[in-house]
Amino acid sequence: MTFASAIDRFILYLATERGLSVNYQLSVRQSLGGFAEWALRSGLSAVESVKLQHLTDHLLRRKSDGVSAATIRLNGIALKIFFRFLNSRGFVSKDIADGLMVPRSEAALPGTLTEEQAGHLLASITGVTPLDLRDLAILELLYASGLRVSELANATLDQLSFDEEVIRVTGKGNKTRIVPVGRSARHALTLWLDTGRPKLVTAKTRSHVFISVRGTRLSTTRLEQIVKARAKAVALEVYPHLLRHSFATHLLSGGADLRVIQEMLGHADIATTQIYTHVDKRRLKQVHRTFHPRA
Repeated sequence: MTFASAIDRFILYLATERGLSVNYQLSVRQSLGGFAEWALRSGLSAVESVKLQHLTDHLLRRKSDGVSAATIRLNGIALKIFFRFLNSRGFVSKDIADGLMVPRSEAALPGTLTEEQAGHLLASITGVTPLDLRDLAILELLYASGLRVSELANATLDQLSFDEEVIRVTGKGNKTRIVPVGRSARHALTLWLDTGRPKLVTAKTRSHVFISVRGTRLSTTRLEQIVKARAKAVALEVYPHLLRHSFATHLLSGGADLRVIQEMLGHADIATTQIYTHVDKRRLKQVHRTFHPRA
């Protein structure tokens, strides 16, 4: 079977049987197309003629060309699932990519604010205009509850419960979760909802918690701009997700259980949350190096 035909069959499988996104299909096609071009230049005319060593040689060539380890990893994974598919459908007699070694993924540790920096940022908004009250409530809620910026943008008034001190949000995968709202955030929200928000309400206003000067829902882009601008005013570089990282890291530093943090962040897999244990270890090591006399 030619490479072109095999790749077309595989992409059709990803689209119709697996229901994977167009972007993922394009990424896989690009990876496999690159291998096919290399294979043809190397004298391989069909998928049946490919051996494990050919796959390894291709990835090594990619490395020598200066391609990043992350991209090579994606290329390798595409080859592995491609040949697994071909073998399962009987197009090749053996899954030759089963033993293919791909670069390990190096998870980047998320940046965080220190507790002092977070406090400095929140204390910097002292005005009483509607926008001051709104922006303070935005920052307080992002830091107090670890919300994603999309969750904040879509939050509606009925999702807030001051009696129960929680907010109900809908996150990735359309999953709903309940997250506590701290005392400072509740105070800021009360001021915004009672004093600031009514002054911005127009005929266009719906039930979103945070609205613009025109009374409409704030977009995620606008929320990011607000956070960055408020942080820049106090010489900090902050974006909404940094406050989410800080929320999780500071909870862990304070002794919170990882499973509880997982629930509050809305992570489907505990492995996603475990990255914060590495962040905390990094902070502890820095403290040790800074303050211990024999570090």
